[in-house]
Amino acid sequence: MFAMSTNALSLTRLLMRERPSLLRVAQRIVGNAPAAEDVTQALWLRVQRIEDDPPIVHKRAFLYRLASNLATDRLRAERRYDALFDSGEPALDIPLDAPSAEQQLLDREQLDRLMCAVDDLSPRCREVFILRKLEDMPVHEICQRLGITRSMVARHMHNALRHLFARMQDNGE
Repeated sequence: MFAMSTNALSLTRLLMRERPSLLRVAQRIVGNAPAAEDVTQALWLRVQRIEDDPPIVHKRAFLYRLASNLATDRLRAERRYDALFDSGEPALDIPLDAPSAEQQLLDREQLDRLMCAVDDLSPRCREVFILRKLEDMPVHEICQRLGITRSMVARHMHNALRHLFARMQDNGE
């Protein structure tokens, strides 16, 4: 079984009594309550490991000095972290999400084939397709704009998609 040293036991009792004041000290140093709570928890853990030799004469002063040191260490660590990770400059060894040059070329060729296939549509069919798929216009607005029924919009979209799919399959082989 774990036997706590006399220093650790008396410092733990003192920490429990002085906790609100220790929290305020830590918060003044680190600047926010959650970080101060973390410092106080670290203080409790540190106090549990204190040995009896040498005996601590001024326990309250020791406890406040230890809390202050832990808070200062935390603040310095946060500043180092911020300086390292918040510099705003991208790291050179992080891969980009952009596609490769070869993939960009293939995508451009496929887009060109698609646009040629769109150009081959009848004027009304092309207009319905562009309004619906490229401009994301709702069907009821297309009907109002072109003076056609919903079923005509559906028929033009069906014909356009069938034509485009067939053209992309032909060119893709």
